[in-house]
Amino acid sequence: MDILFRSRKLRELCHDDTLATRTFGPESARKLRTRLDDLARLANLSLARRLPGRFHPLTKDRAGQYALDLHGALRLAFEPAGDSIPTLPDGSRDLASVTAIRIVYIGNYHD
Repeated sequence: MDILFRSRKLRELCHDDTLATRTFGPESARKLRTRLDDLARLANLSLARRLPGRFHPLTKDRAGQYALDLHGALRLAFEPAGDSIPTLPDGSRDLASVTAIRIVYIGNYHD
């Protein structure tokens, strides 16, 4: 799967292990790298349900986004990139059609 970034700062955090470790601590930085590698290997977003890190949809002001747990309360939040996502007959989003995501947030959105 293609991985895009909402900002240059997020791209740097995801590609610079030293910066990620300094920002989030060693355990979260390690899990961030692992989660990104896992996502990159997927053919589409529907397969993310099988990944470690408790893939889950977000709600309220983050509706339309998804997250994976890092360490403690830190999360990797992302959204489908590209055109609108088709819906399935049951009204849910067709995640099998999503082949690119955009990283939008890394942190504790529960605060």
